[in-house]
Amino acid sequence: MASTLIWDIPTRLFHWLFAVGFLAAAAISLTVDGEGPLFAYHAIIGLALAALLVLRLAWGLVGSRYARLGELVFGPGRLVEYAKGVVVGGGKRYIGHNPGSAYAIVAMFALLGALAVTGVMLGTGNEGVKEVHEFCAYAMLAVVAVHILGVIVHSARHRENITASMIHGRKHAEPGDGIPSSHAIAGALLLLITGVWTLELVRSYSPSTQAVTIPLFGTSLQIGEAEHEGEHRRDREHEDDD
Repeated sequence: MASTLIWDIPTRLFHWLFAVGFLAAAAISLTVDGEGPLFAYHAIIGLALAALLVLRLAWGLVGSRYARLGELVFGPGRLVEYAKGVVVGGGKRYIGHNPGSAYAIVAMFALLGALAVTGVMLGTGNEGVKEVHEFCAYAMLAVVAVHILGVIVHSARHRENITASMIHGRKHAEPGDGIPSSHAIAGALLLLITGVWTLELVRSYSPSTQAVTIPLFGTSLQIGEAEHEGEHRRDREHEDDD
C-alpha cells in the first residue's frame, strides 16, 4: 500500500478550526467571569462555528468521497463490531471514518447545532434554554474527550497516526481507494467565507452593550451582561436584602 490522499482540504480545515474554536470557546466560558468583557467572545466564536458547521454540512452533500455525510452512517451492529475489534484486536481497518469516529462526529454536529440555536435564543432573551445550552456544552466536552481517547486507542491498535493524516490528508491505502483532488479552491472558499463571517461578527460587537449583530440576518444578540446592567442587578439585590 502507498501513501494515498484520503482527506480533502475542506474536511481537514473544518476539523482543526472546529477543534481550536470549540476549545477556545469552552475555555472562555469556564474560566472568564460572565460579567466580564471577554465572556462575550465565547459566543462570537460559537456563531463562527455555526457558520462553519453549515459549510461542512453543505460540503458533506457535494464534497469528495470520504467527506460525504453518507460516510458517517453506520448501523449499531457495525459500531459494536468495531468496538470489539478495538478491545480484543483483529478489527477491520477503515480507510475513511470508522464507526466510532462517525458516531462521535454526528454527535458533535448535533450538539454544535443545539449550542448555536440555544445560544441565539439566549441572546434574544429566552433564559429558559440556559440549562439546555449548558448541558449541550458539557455533553460536547464529554464527546470530544471520548473522541480523543478513541483516536489514541485506534492509533495504538492499528499503528496508524490518524491525527497526522488529518493534517496532510494521506493514509496508507491502495491507490484506487484515494480521492483524485484535495479541492484546494473549496478549502480557500471555506476559509474566506468563515473569515468574513467572523470579522463581521467582531466588527458589529459593541463592548459597551455586549451585543452583536448576526451578519446577513441583522438580528441583534445580547451575548454578555453589560456593565451598567450588572450594576443595576446588584442594586436590586441590595434593595431586596434591605
